[in-house]
Amino acid sequence: MQLIEFLVRIAFELYLMVMILRVWLQVSRADFYNPLSQFVVKATNPIVTPLRSVIPTVGRWDLAALTLAYVISVSKFLALFAMLGYASNVPDLLRFGLLGLAQQFFDLLFWVLIIRAIMSWFVQGYNPMVGLLVQLTEPILAPVRRIIPPLGGLDLSVLIVLIAIQAVRVVLGV
Repeated sequence: MQLIEFLVRIAFELYLMVMILRVWLQVSRADFYNPLSQFVVKATNPIVTPLRSVIPTVGRWDLAALTLAYVISVSKFLALFAMLGYASNVPDLLRFGLLGLAQQFFDLLFWVLIIRAIMSWFVQGYNPMVGLLVQLTEPILAPVRRIIPPLGGLDLSVLIVLIAIQAVRVVLGV
């Protein structure tokens, strides 16, 4: 039973990550011709495109993809509760879905920042993956750099944002 629970959880969380990444790519106006961006768009288009006829895009925010991410998060908890035999009510599912969505976003942000920091040490020249990671994280890191500029060539903005992410997670309880 634990294996099935693990597989169900992973399936929902991986697709939820891809859906969050789609929203994040659009909000940050990242390069949609990047191979990773193309994968995200192709993996999510079959569900997002029909939903866009009902739920419009507002500015940079793809509300159809964001709504779908929330539905996936709620569905994950519904499936897990059903598998484990827990009674679930709608308000709890909606709350868990929102917290699950926030947790998944913070997990994704954490790992994208870590990967960007590590790649900055080793990758020389232009790399499309590094370019995409910069496009995703620069709107988050730039305000921190304005407050605390690099010290002696050492950029502490990633560390500060990682600490802030963990602080927000503690406050939210995710």
